[in-house]
Amino acid sequence: MFPEPVENLITELARLPGIGRRSAQRIAFFLLRRSREDAEALARSIVAVKDEITFCRQCFNFTDEELCIFCRDARRDTSLICVVEEPSDIIPIEKGGEYRGLYHVLGGALSPLDGVDPEHLRIGELVSRVEDGEVTEVIVATNPNTSGESTAMYLADLLREKVMITRLASGLPVGADLEYADEATVSRAMQGRREL
Repeated sequence: MFPEPVENLITELARLPGIGRRSAQRIAFFLLRRSREDAEALARSIVAVKDEITFCRQCFNFTDEELCIFCRDARRDTSLICVVEEPSDIIPIEKGGEYRGLYHVLGGALSPLDGVDPEHLRIGELVSRVEDGEVTEVIVATNPNTSGESTAMYLADLLREKVMITRLASGLPVGADLEYADEATVSRAMQGRREL
């Protein structure tokens, strides 16, 4: 229906999460109306993200340095680790304003049916951080769905003898992703966390 370069752009844009074919067409047409400089700036930004962004050596959040902004911040409480599934899950916790500890990004949640077992996640690295001795509490902030709950229970069983394990309190809707929760809900959940 469209010239090949436009069709290729629409196809690639439609692969993005939350972008269907119609949205991809609108974005493609928007880009066609923009200047070449605007298009090149967008392309450079995409390439720069792929070239310059990596995972934090300690917590596995996204960073452009060896350690992420949270692990570098000397004002944060190093005795607390909040475990999340993905780097995007850190954002609502930070917006809540209640948490001042460090993070640990697992890189997903346990899902044996999908082939995601403990060795596919950064669980070993979390255990190493806990065994280093400074951590007194691990807050499990996995999503309140089946995979997130399974992961939380697995971590609680694994770490219970080593450190206090807590889970975010209710307030987060069951079956929803932490990434989409509002700040007030996350703040209440952080304040009312409970031991597993």
